Amino acid sequence: MANDGAADSTTSGDRSNAEYLLPEQDEAGEEVQARRKRNRLALGVTAGILGLVLLALAAIVGFYVKSANDAMNHMQRQPLLPQGTRPPAPTAEDGKDAPVNILIMGTDSRGEGDQGRSDVLIMAHISGDRKAVYLISFPRDMWVNVPGYGMAKINAAYAWGGMPLTVQTVEELTGARVSHTSIIDFEGFVQVVDAIGGINVYNHAASDRFPAGYIELDGESALAFSRERYNLPNGDLDRARRQREVVMAVTRHMLTPEVLADPGRFNNAVNTIAPHFTVNEEFTNAEMTKLALSMRVTGISGLRQLQAPITGFGTSDDGQSIDIVDAELMAELGNALQNDEMDAYWQTHKDDPPVRDR
Repeated sequence: MANDGAADSTTSGDRSNAEYLLPEQDEAGEEVQARRKRNRLALGVTAGILGLVLLALAAIVGFYVKSANDAMNHMQRQPLLPQGTRPPAPTAEDGKDAPVNILIMGTDSRGEGDQGRSDVLIMAHISGDRKAVYLISFPRDMWVNVPGYGMAKINAAYAWGGMPLTVQTVEELTGARVSHTSIIDFEGFVQVVDAIGGINVYNHAASDRFPAGYIELDGESALAFSRERYNLPNGDLDRARRQREVVMAVTRHMLTPEVLADPGRFNNAVNTIAPHFTVNEEFTNAEMTKLALSMRVTGISGLRQLQAPITGFGTSDDGQSIDIVDAELMAELGNALQNDEMDAYWQTHKDDPPVRDR
């Protein structure tokens, strides 16, 4: 009997432990296996959803990149930078990128064969760390030396020699190198504002047509707002400020969720805008994309505006009303533009009145 028991014991030792689980233990094991299967399924579904989201994001990003690239292909490119001796290009310091100075111009051409004058002249300075953009407007009546022509209003440079002479004039005035140029005609300006659904700006100087405070503008009214001059308290200076406000408003609006989150609207906006811009031929798609991807501006605090400094108003020998350049502050501004020191200049002069009291 003992031997039989031993044999049974040996046999039992060779059997799977699962055969001797209690019913509730057996059910628990099945539940563990089922839970593991559910977890694996959940992980698989999550990974699948995440993959679909990433694919969707890639498709969206791809769409925006393609839309932007298509738009850039419709920009006109011309040799807009001057030849000959120029200030050295700004250089990168302390591990940052080099600052970028882009001269933006709005022209008032009256039709074929008429080059027009630069009604809007703004330097957009992008800091080396790419965290700030400074818009510095040069009032059209600034009395400056136009190389090869002598003293004249700054907007005459475009009429006499187009963008290359304008760049040469601004570079001589400031001592700072212009990296790139951009021209937009007024007809295009109207379409740009309408393409993004209008803009909201703060009007500092009330007039008969535009009250003080926040106002909504479509393309036509934005053009009128930017051109108005004679019934403003500070004339040309108030107009220059309005022009900066409009540029900032267009920039802000392009970056709003209403535009960025709507692929169709974004595509319409950038492809409407692009054909009305002419940029220098060195400002290629690759260069634009590189600059755009390097930007680190967060919020409107990174968009800052100033006016090129003047000491007051006067009359030229031939009877023109002119704005007199503040040579001391202009040299300071030029140094800041050239050496990536615009933050210090802006902090010092952001609250200056339009005309410095000498």
